[in-house]
Amino acid sequence: MAGAVSALFLLDIKGRVLIWRDYRGDVSAIEAERFFTKLIEKEGDQSQDPVVYDNGVSYMFIQHSNVYLMTATRQNCNAASLLFFLHRIVDVFKHYFEELEEESLRDNFVVVYELLDEIMDFGYPQYTEAKILSEFIKTDAYRMEVTQRPPMAVTNAVSWRSEGINYKKNEVFLDVVESVNILVNSNGQIIRSDVVGALKMRTYLSGMPECKLGLNDRLLLEAQGRAAKGKAIDLEDIKFHQCVRLARFENDRTISFIPPDGSFDLMTYRLTTQVKPLIWVEAQVERHSKSRIEFMVKARSQFKERSTATNVEIELPVPIDATNQNVRTSMGSASYAPERDALIWKIRSFPGGKEYMLRAEFRLPSITDEEASPERKAPIRVKFEIPYFTISGIQVRYLKIIEKSGYQALPWVRYITMAGEYELRLIN
Repeated sequence: MAGAVSALFLLDIKGRVLIWRDYRGDVSAIEAERFFTKLIEKEGDQSQDPVVYDNGVSYMFIQHSNVYLMTATRQNCNAASLLFFLHRIVDVFKHYFEELEEESLRDNFVVVYELLDEIMDFGYPQYTEAKILSEFIKTDAYRMEVTQRPPMAVTNAVSWRSEGINYKKNEVFLDVVESVNILVNSNGQIIRSDVVGALKMRTYLSGMPECKLGLNDRLLLEAQGRAAKGKAIDLEDIKFHQCVRLARFENDRTISFIPPDGSFDLMTYRLTTQVKPLIWVEAQVERHSKSRIEFMVKARSQFKERSTATNVEIELPVPIDATNQNVRTSMGSASYAPERDALIWKIRSFPGGKEYMLRAEFRLPSITDEEASPERKAPIRVKFEIPYFTISGIQVRYLKIIEKSGYQALPWVRYITMAGEYELRLIN
């Protein structure tokens, strides 16, 4: 980070200072009033910037619930790093107080000041791992031991993991989770398509293990001079947990890391390749008269027969004033959800290469308001999960766990694809 933060402020929704910590002595509490005045001036703007500059002071802020978190600095700081730091502070406070609100800050101001002293030193961010901080800053102050030493994680290079962790059974669970985002227009054309993936890990490992993960990454295989046995993929917008050694990844594309204890997201990525809709939904709407409307819906799975989608939910928008529904399905069950103005079609198991039908009839009021606004055209929304399947074709080639004591660890890998923002604007 190029510069240092002068002070950190926690403000209520009206801009009053709840708590503030002065780190460098070159700003005062009155800066918070100036910041909030500038914020109110920009309130009408459609896009509100998270950075405000006034009279030589840069303010970077985020809002969470009814609290503003704001840093003030007179130096040239990395704005993105500071905004990320503020989000990390929110995570730390939520770890301690369950929910970050004005009331929780007022009830725990002693702990808040202790945390502000640890997470930033002379304006430079330090430790933001809530698990490590909670080892030596406890919510109940009377439980703290006078002779307590800070955990080793604070004083060594691996700030996200404590020493001395021990498990009878050493295991690693790796979930490769992909969310498919698709938007189809009324002509059946795909106008938006991408895949957002995450490698979610749960580690129960003793000591300080070194983990190495290999994927079917095209750049890695080409760098090693090896041809991929199956499909090689091109990963985009990769974001790693801080435990990953970035220098090594940039050098030879090897993902090497000492994992935190418990659950964390090792890596997220995105693919912008054209994705074929895994579940295609066609809907025909017939208005037989002003008082009756009929839906004919086809749902077709467009993935291989060996895979099966589970917990499929298709949300079909219906007129706001529809009543007396009569629904028939070839598979699953359907129910009217008036609070969502939709018919919800649920299919517990949907194998690949199958097609199912739904036919529904609704009654409409015979009298309508001539001055009523035009009927809204909501999209069909689809939710599903497909276990043991990834749409990108990503594969974990190996997951090695090395620890100096030489124990054998069991790695478990699971794949799952689910619907993200999956919308089809197909109702005519």
